[in-house]
Amino acid sequence: MASQFRRVSESKFLKLSPPQILVLGFASIILIGALLLMLPISSTNGNAVSFIDALFTATSATCVTGLVVLDTGTTFTIFGKTVIMVLIQVGGLGFMTMATLFAMMMKRKISLRDRLILQEAMNQGSMEGIVRLIRRVLIYSLVIEGCAAVLLSMRWAFDMPLGKAIYFGIFHAVSMFNNAGFDIFGDFRSLTDYVYDPLVNIVVMFLIVSGGIGFIVMSDLVEFRVKRKLSLHSKVVLSTTAGLILIGALVIFIFEFTNQRTLGNLNFGGKILSAFFQSVSPRTAGANTVDIAGLRQASQFFMVILMFIGASPGSTGGGVKTTTFTIMIGAVIAMLRGREDVVLFRYRLAQERIYKALTLTLLALLLVLTVSMLLSTTEDSNFLAILFETTSAFATVGLTMGLTPELSIIGKILICLTMFAGRLGPLTLVYALGPKQGKPLYKHPEGKIIIG
Repeated sequence: MASQFRRVSESKFLKLSPPQILVLGFASIILIGALLLMLPISSTNGNAVSFIDALFTATSATCVTGLVVLDTGTTFTIFGKTVIMVLIQVGGLGFMTMATLFAMMMKRKISLRDRLILQEAMNQGSMEGIVRLIRRVLIYSLVIEGCAAVLLSMRWAFDMPLGKAIYFGIFHAVSMFNNAGFDIFGDFRSLTDYVYDPLVNIVVMFLIVSGGIGFIVMSDLVEFRVKRKLSLHSKVVLSTTAGLILIGALVIFIFEFTNQRTLGNLNFGGKILSAFFQSVSPRTAGANTVDIAGLRQASQFFMVILMFIGASPGSTGGGVKTTTFTIMIGAVIAMLRGREDVVLFRYRLAQERIYKALTLTLLALLLVLTVSMLLSTTEDSNFLAILFETTSAFATVGLTMGLTPELSIIGKILICLTMFAGRLGPLTLVYALGPKQGKPLYKHPEGKIIIG
């Protein structure tokens, strides 16, 4: 009877599509994480955390967001913080990546179905070289996190006992590389105590950017010595990322230069360092060295734009992605110039890429606006704070203007769903929840409508 039930369960599992397996996998990890965080051993006061708060924290960690309704540093014990750190690592690299790691350790063959799921999880166009990519993902992650943990531990050893400094170094290296934004300094203050510290700022910014450019680009950069050539994808990601960081730092520097609540009280070097940090962080990281609620509204709205764009495909970050943003800009430029093709670095893009970028952008925009409208009816806050919160959740950023701890139960559920949708991606959710459709057997006659 047990073997028959197992065979039925396996047959039902095999019928699931890769997007459906990803959705169920992430949902299962979140639920397990929430149950672990509800245990009395996870809480510093020995009492169980409420299910909704544990679920919110587990969702935020697994979806590598960083929004918190409970202060991580003071609410959770070492056990609870370790659970959060593990959820961040699994959520950032993907549960299929971790499953592949265990399979390789046990010398188990990676099946065709596993490769299909990995292809979907890593947002790849084909299965070719997917297992090799996963190996590189694991190696790059461990090396970068390990080096950063050592540097941060050495710095924080001057401020706290060595054992605590090492744990802080490991936790924040994992959190920042996976673009989670969780911190354990307490009192919701993130890295504001280190606004002048060049080592902490530079290491954290490097972690955020390296985790946000994507493992494909990282692999391309490592192989550059041999190939002496970068792929079109890497060129687009690196140029867009650099451009957004520079423009973001310049805008924040100008807008906040005289703001006494943020950059106004800092010296010139501190202003530049803070401007760059606040430009890098909205790209789905969620850490901050100045008070986000103290920023001028122009800066806050500009951060909403940066958050919506987000990181790059195949990375630990969210948002509509840098490549989608660049394709949309390229399409606009092509239309203004009267050209049919979108050309980037002398390569013409297929129409299917442009349609996908447009679809993803509109779905993301629809999700953010819908959730913002709903939160406007459930939360007692101004609309900019609500829009900031919603975009931060969708792009898995973790920055907040102070609304997260004040969310109602309905608000927490809405933000949880938004974080979940943002981590998996709107298209993946649509493919997972929508009915399967084959290619049409016929074409409708062409029609013309007036635009503009």
